[in-house]
Amino acid sequence: MKYIAHVRQNADGSWAEPHDLVNHSEGTANRAESFASKLQSQQWAKAAGWGHDAGKGRPEWLTYLKLKSGYDLEAHLEGKTGKILHAIHGAELVERIYGKGIGRLLAYCIAGHHTGLPDWSSVEGARQASLQFRKSQVNELDLEQIDPSLIAKLQEFKPLRPPWKFKGGLDMSLWIRMLFSCLIDADYLDTESYMNQAKAVIRGRYLSIAELKERLQLHNEALAKKADPTPVNVIRSEILQKCIQAARGARGIYSLTVPTGGGKTLSGLTFALEHACAHGIHRVIYVSSYMSILEQNAEVFRKAVGDDQVVEHHSNVLEDEMDVKIRLAMENWDAPLIVTTSVQFFESLFAAKPGRCRKLHNIANSVIVLDEVQLLPPAFLAPILETLQLLVDRYNVSIVLSTATQPALKERRMDGQLFKGLKEVKEIVGTDEQVQSLYDSLVRTEIQFPNNPHAIERWEEIAEQLKQFDQVLCIVSDRKSCRELHEQLPAGTYHLSALMCGQHRSDKIREIKEKLEQNFTRKLENCLPVRVISTQLVEAGVDLDFPVVYRAFAGLDSIMQAAGRCNRNGKLLPELGKVVVFHPPRPAPIGILRKAAETTKSILSMSTSDAVTSPVSFEKFFEELYWRAHSLDEKEIIRLLDPQRNDPKECSIFFRTAAERFELIDNTNQRTILVPYRDGQLLLDNLRLNGPDRHLMRKLQRYTVTLYKREFEALQSQGAVEEIWSNIFALTSEIHYSEEVGILIELSA
Repeated sequence: MKYIAHVRQNADGSWAEPHDLVNHSEGTANRAESFASKLQSQQWAKAAGWGHDAGKGRPEWLTYLKLKSGYDLEAHLEGKTGKILHAIHGAELVERIYGKGIGRLLAYCIAGHHTGLPDWSSVEGARQASLQFRKSQVNELDLEQIDPSLIAKLQEFKPLRPPWKFKGGLDMSLWIRMLFSCLIDADYLDTESYMNQAKAVIRGRYLSIAELKERLQLHNEALAKKADPTPVNVIRSEILQKCIQAARGARGIYSLTVPTGGGKTLSGLTFALEHACAHGIHRVIYVSSYMSILEQNAEVFRKAVGDDQVVEHHSNVLEDEMDVKIRLAMENWDAPLIVTTSVQFFESLFAAKPGRCRKLHNIANSVIVLDEVQLLPPAFLAPILETLQLLVDRYNVSIVLSTATQPALKERRMDGQLFKGLKEVKEIVGTDEQVQSLYDSLVRTEIQFPNNPHAIERWEEIAEQLKQFDQVLCIVSDRKSCRELHEQLPAGTYHLSALMCGQHRSDKIREIKEKLEQNFTRKLENCLPVRVISTQLVEAGVDLDFPVVYRAFAGLDSIMQAAGRCNRNGKLLPELGKVVVFHPPRPAPIGILRKAAETTKSILSMSTSDAVTSPVSFEKFFEELYWRAHSLDEKEIIRLLDPQRNDPKECSIFFRTAAERFELIDNTNQRTILVPYRDGQLLLDNLRLNGPDRHLMRKLQRYTVTLYKREFEALQSQGAVEEIWSNIFALTSEIHYSEEVGILIELSA
């Protein structure tokens, strides 16, 4: 009997020749085998490919498919109402053939290839979605009816052996997820070759790593020719050369510790491409925590290597407006240069859903550049660092930790306990002395800390100080403080906070940059006033350059990042920019920001102001900050994913629960609304008229503001917020959105 995997209709409505199940299984197995060569797991992936749709090789499935009115195009999808399941039959089959010890590892992948990697049992709340329950629903007759040719193929792969001895922790679960990724991508691609061949042939066609390296080299040389021989530019050139030299080193973990304004963006990319070329590495993945940095640096990369060579993958990307091959590469990261967010990258590494896991096997054999690495959230630091180390140890990955304020991520003992950080981190700039020398040579500011740690300054006092300067940036730690201080300043003072939508903030930052650049070309007495009050959203990566910066007392990393917005390009040299740290009337918000400020106070009490801004102090700061954190694995991710901590006899792993808990941004007490800022009003009108579609909602991402629940409810009670589509809310009152400061709302502490 001939079994069918998929069916499709031609343009004229006729049915194409069905996608033969054996052909599909073989095609998936071969693709998966190729992908898994990076994991030393070819036979495992091939077995998964042959077994993933084995449940379709039954008369019941074929009858069901044919009885649907002419072939049902959706009939192969798992878990739909009225559908006959098939994935769990393949999962149960491999356990019967290979035994529970080996078969269970494959069973997770096969059972989840449509619905996602499951939890083993219902202990964490999975109920009927658990692998244990679904296995109990398969009867012996179901397995006996499976196409014997598929069973024979699966038996060819006995005995299977793990690629290495799993060492506990996240080792086994990460390998299963990588294997799952190989299967998912292979299944999708083989299905696509049948369902949409025109789409399939578009994939790829990117330049090689060597060609990208050559383009970047030419770009760097052109920039060097145009650059003025200022002290800052000379040092940037030296940093670039150090990156080129260090790239010849062995694979592993590198740190790029460079002061703000030292040219980390292009230097880091240069290291990554040079290193990839030297070691036969397939791709470079650039990861950033802030969308503003990501979009800014993606544009820098496009100018360097070409618009069609950078795959930018994040929620703000308008897929319908990009090159088709880039849109396709976003699905599985099959391109040499990927630019993505920390949320997309790390949540994918702990994901369960097929769409998010699909790209994971392409992280293997890559260079990962983690920009502003100090922003990794302490609550998830333990599982993140363990996974990064596993990527290096098991999957031929090199990592670059790039920042001006290098956190304490190396393995060490803290209070007598082992901190399982990263091992054998190599600094690109050189020794600790060379790093310190670099910081000394790039001193462009003088930082003034408050003399009295208990002296609180009122907003009125800070405002009077700020009024003395025509060009000044003041950064505070929360939105209410930003609004209160802004109200004390003269008209025309800029306000930047998350109560403004992304497009609004971008417009204001562009306007601020233009004025600062104009002032630089004018005589000092003709300067345009540029006073800015901002939350910490401008601290990392936003290329502002002020002669004077004020910073409300905060974590040492925040203070140093704020200082990076002062005399950034050394235009004032030999004079230094002025950075003033003050104690505001409201302390930093409770949580990690408050702990960071307290840690800074602790370090200041034991060090001089000059010593506290050295790279050595950054490590002490982060070491103490992590010690103060409630937990470095707040959601128990490692426990959920380590079968040794659950039920080792059953290889009990809770993939789905871990994925649900691993959310870098906690939105449980927040609501997002759309705002009518400029073009946002036209988009909102379109939404009301035609309803949501993917393209429109992508565009509207730039016109969203996230509010705390109490703020949302306050606006709602005033009739300023309406539900304009199902669970889509918009600010409908024009008087509640200001061109100057964004959403107008009575803010609480």
